[in-house]
Amino acid sequence: MSVLAAFMVPHPPLIIPEIGKGEEKKIQKTVDSYEAVAREIAALKPDTIIICSPHKETFSDYFLINGEDNAEGSFEEFGAADIRIRVKCDTEFVKAVEDACLKENVMAGTAENDVRQPLDHGTMIPLWFIGRYLDKFNVVNVGISGFSLLEHYHLGVIMARTAEKLGRRTVFVASGDLSHKLKEDGPYGFDDDGPVYDDRLMDLCKRGALGEMLDFPQLLCQRSAECGHRPFCMMSGFLDGKTVKSRVYSHEDVTGVGYGICSFYPDGNSDERKFRDIKIREEELSVAGLPLSDDPYVRLAQRAIYGYVISGRHIQIPDDVSEDMLGKHAGVFVSIHQFDHLRGCIGTIAPTQENVAAEIIRNAVLAASSDYRFLPLREFELDSIEISVDVLGEIEDISSQKELDVRRYGVIVRKDDREGLLLPNLDGITSVRQQVAIAKQKAGIDSSERVSLQRFEVVRHYQDPFAAFEHEHE
Repeated sequence: MSVLAAFMVPHPPLIIPEIGKGEEKKIQKTVDSYEAVAREIAALKPDTIIICSPHKETFSDYFLINGEDNAEGSFEEFGAADIRIRVKCDTEFVKAVEDACLKENVMAGTAENDVRQPLDHGTMIPLWFIGRYLDKFNVVNVGISGFSLLEHYHLGVIMARTAEKLGRRTVFVASGDLSHKLKEDGPYGFDDDGPVYDDRLMDLCKRGALGEMLDFPQLLCQRSAECGHRPFCMMSGFLDGKTVKSRVYSHEDVTGVGYGICSFYPDGNSDERKFRDIKIREEELSVAGLPLSDDPYVRLAQRAIYGYVISGRHIQIPDDVSEDMLGKHAGVFVSIHQFDHLRGCIGTIAPTQENVAAEIIRNAVLAASSDYRFLPLREFELDSIEISVDVLGEIEDISSQKELDVRRYGVIVRKDDREGLLLPNLDGITSVRQQVAIAKQKAGIDSSERVSLQRFEVVRHYQDPFAAFEHEHE
């Protein structure tokens, strides 16, 4: 068996004696539980230990996995520079995860150009304990992202499949503290939702009800100031489809921060515990009553948005997508309007994905969830939005504004490392001067500064076919 076990652990720096200098005795239950878990992991003799830390470098739209042969870090930040952690990374495992993520449209992988990634304290503290009892193992170090809880769960599913495929005896360690808002005199103060979060989480861990990890409201997680929920969801995905024997070792909140330690051992298989599949089936029922455009480009964007907003997943490219979308590479903008007002817009000037279909899916999800000007789109809004998709044509250098036409051409302005883009034929944009001024503003370029100019045409796809006719004949 490749999926050996999963463990939930905290990462308070003071638990290291050289840092705590006696303060670690205040959380002695946590220390003792950590020691017990480390001994259990050593007894399992894993080939590979996956550690997910919320303090690894984090991106809103990407899961970063350490791709180096070796990784190291120190506790210098906490006054203990002499304590260094060095590990060997399982690069074969990481490459297999990357390949699987590419096939399943999960935005995860290594950094470009082999950028060195020092180990963070959320990764090193579990390794400090484990390393006292086990000296031969490889590590897969993964961070979290701004994606949904279900996307974190999905990456855990992929990691379990990878372990099975490679025949790796693998343990998953989810490093994360619970609420940071448990005491008025604690370092982060108190919030009523702090104890609510801790009680709810520890209860489901006791019952092994890992599917309930996906049901925590975003507001509860925010108000409780937890830092471990996404790692816990990824850990739960690692055990997808398996019945588990769960054990709670300890839960402490003496410092105002919740520290919970639990273990989960698989002891059988069950379709009823394939929680991602269950969420997708629920999503399909919800989507059934929502409109789908006749335009294939908009329809794909709708599917991507519905899937992400309802269940938090990135859809895969459907089988019925046209050859045109599969064979073309281009920048794409996805715009969402609600009651004639912009509700989100994200795009790419040049292609970043393998084809236009993948570009649409990526940008549709980001337009619905990550446009900083708006709150993320919510499920009750889905029947009131209009979506359009712009596929960009070739970008041309131009020498003056005289070569622009606000109806026909979009514009890109550049000054040093700043650039701004504005699409063509937008409501309220009536002159080239206005178009260029807005593009400058978006780039943070002063209106009086000289800029280089580029233009491009787009093919705009509308949700409502009559909207295209109306725009053409205004």
